[in-house]
Amino acid sequence: MITIAIMQPTYLPWLGYFNLIDRSDIFVFLDSVQFDKRSWQQRNRIKTSNGELMLTVPVLTKGRYDQKICDVMIDKSQKFEKKHLNAIRSNYRKSKFFDNYYFELENIYNGQIEKLSDLNVKLIKWLSEKLGITLKLLSSSQLDVRGSKVELLVNICNKLGGDNYLSPVGSKDYIDENNLFSKFKINLSYQEFFHPRYSQLFGDYLPYMSVIDLLFNEGGRSLSVIREK
Repeated sequence: MITIAIMQPTYLPWLGYFNLIDRSDIFVFLDSVQFDKRSWQQRNRIKTSNGELMLTVPVLTKGRYDQKICDVMIDKSQKFEKKHLNAIRSNYRKSKFFDNYYFELENIYNGQIEKLSDLNVKLIKWLSEKLGITLKLLSSSQLDVRGSKVELLVNICNKLGGDNYLSPVGSKDYIDENNLFSKFKINLSYQEFFHPRYSQLFGDYLPYMSVIDLLFNEGGRSLSVIREK
């Protein structure tokens, strides 16, 4: 059985995103669909001494309302890279494993990346490597697959020879509106992810932070934390 998971490339994703990647044989970045600036595609949270802080990548949207994720350009005039690096460094420099990861992360931000999806994919691939997750990572924009909504998911699975589709449980209502998986003999399963606890800085535990919060605090134990039942 070949398990495929498909998700939009999000910015510095949370632990559940990497649990989904870890449980897949092939993970597809769904970057050929419309960009939603209200989503996690351009933002995520880190923990600070004052609680959570949202880091948002500025993008160009004026006159580009129906642009696909793979076409979204970062607004380089706002120099977000420096702001995000400063926030990450100031809040995690005292974490146990800061030096293990920060300088490689800094190199990615300093790489003059122009597109949001390119930045997100590069970060996700690097984070997967640091976590110790190895599998095939592809982008839907490179697959020449057509369709919309559930039809697109099914067509991607067929294109890649997948016979099991692993979906976040939050997509169940969306899939049930037009569930085509059984018609094409593709097993549909849902991810069950119960957020684990792990060591953090700054007092009370906060779940749903970016996975970098886990890496800086737990280092090489991070994947085992993500796999906790």
